[in-house]
Amino acid sequence: MTGAPPEETSKDEKWLLHVDGSSTTQGSGSGIVITSPRGEDLEFTVKFGFKALNNRVEYEALVTGMRMAHEARARHLLAYSDSQLVVKQVEGTYEAKE
Repeated sequence: MTGAPPEETSKDEKWLLHVDGSSTTQGSGSGIVITSPRGEDLEFTVKFGFKALNNRVEYEALVTGMRMAHEARARHLLAYSDSQLVVKQVEGTYEAKE
């Protein structure tokens, strides 16, 4: 991220992270939206330099979004994904096979 660093926020202020990964025969990428406690949206599209199955791309989208939120100084983050597999594994409901 570039530009002036965002203002410090309290660890109790909630940030939101919405991610969606996609994989096609041409490549993979994700859409990431980070919403600050003040309602400001930071929107990103990320193209990954690898081909992968959709589940891996969904994980990469989540990890990338979490890193970006950390750089924006988010301390309390609520993450959302449309991938049931990713959500259930992060919650601990499902276990990864590999």
